[in-house]
Amino acid sequence: MKLKKVLACSLTAAMVLSLAACGSSSSDSKSTASTADGSSAVADSSAASDSSADPSEDSAADSGKTYRIGILQQLEHPALDAATEGFQDACKELFGEDNVSFDVQNGQGEQANCATIANNFVADNVDLILANATTALQCAAAATDQIPILGTSVTDYATALDISDWTGATGVNISGTSDLAPIDKQEDMLVELLPDVKTVGILYCSAEPNSEYQAKLFEAALEEDGIAYKEFTAADSNEVQSVVTAAVSEVDALYVPTDNTMASSTEIINNICLPEKLPIIAGEQGICTGCGIATLSISYYDIGYKAGQMAYDILVNGADITTMAIESAPEVTKMYNAAICEELGITVPDDYTAIEE
Repeated sequence: MKLKKVLACSLTAAMVLSLAACGSSSSDSKSTASTADGSSAVADSSAASDSSADPSEDSAADSGKTYRIGILQQLEHPALDAATEGFQDACKELFGEDNVSFDVQNGQGEQANCATIANNFVADNVDLILANATTALQCAAAATDQIPILGTSVTDYATALDISDWTGATGVNISGTSDLAPIDKQEDMLVELLPDVKTVGILYCSAEPNSEYQAKLFEAALEEDGIAYKEFTAADSNEVQSVVTAAVSEVDALYVPTDNTMASSTEIINNICLPEKLPIIAGEQGICTGCGIATLSISYYDIGYKAGQMAYDILVNGADITTMAIESAPEVTKMYNAAICEELGITVPDDYTAIEE
C-alpha cells in the first residue's frame, strides 16, 4: 500500500466541521439533536458499545496501568467538540475512569499549531493519539509512524493520507472513523426538494482535499441526473464573500460539502444567498443550520464514541491498527432548516426532521 510521506502537514484543511456541523455538546453519554452534534438520531452509549470492544474485569482495571491519550482537535466547533466528547465517554466507560487520562489540545485552526501539538505528543510518548479532523490527522501522521493514531471527523482517509491503492484500511499506524454521509443520497435530496433546478454551484475551499473529494462525487451524481454544475472555490475564508457573490448570479442552487472553511463562514454565505432566494444543500448539519435548507445528518458524538471503542481494542485487546477498517456513522438522518425553508417557500416531505434551534 502506498502511503506517501505527509511532510509538515502539507495538505491543509481548516475545519469545522471535517465536516466537520453546528450543534451543542453534552456530557451525557446519550446524544440527540440537543445534546451532542444536533443529529436527530439518538445515540445511546449502551447501544454504541455493542462492538468488539469487550472490557473484562481483569484487563484495564486490574492491570493498574493508566493509558495516556493525546487528543489533537483541529479547532473549537460543536461537531468536533461532540466527537471528542464521544471519544472520551467511550474510553472512560471501557478503560475505567481511573485507567485513562487525556491531554486535550486545540490547534485553533492553524496547521502549525497542529504540527507542534502532534510532535509534543510524540515527545511525551503517549499511548495513542486521537486526531480530530483532517489537518490534525495529517500532522499526527507526519509526527509518528509508531504511536497508534485514530482519526475522527475525517471525510476520506485515502485522500487525507494520499493513499493510492485504498482497500478500506491504511496499512500503517492509523485508523479511525469517517464523517462522510452518502453523497449520492445528498444529491437525491436536492432533486427531491428542488426539482426545477437546472444548474448547481459546488462551493468549497480549494485548500481542503476532502472537500474536493466530496465535490467530485456530488458532480458525478448530478451528471447521472443530467443537471449542469459549476465549481466555486475559495482558497481561504477571506475569499468566501466574493466567491459566493459571484455564484448567486450563475446558478439555481448551491451544494456545500462538509468543509471546515465554509462551516466557519455560514453567516457570510447566508447573508448573500438568502436575500437572493438561493437554496443550499449542505453536506453536514452545522452548515445547514447556518445557511442551508437540508442535509443528510450524522452524529459526531457517535463517530467519536466509535473511535473510543477502537482505542480500547488497540490498547487493551491488542487489535492490529494497520488492518482496522475505517468506520462510518451507524445512522444518517434527513434534516431540514425550517426557518430557511419557510423563507424560500420550500415544502419538505414528512420523512425529514427539523433541526432544533
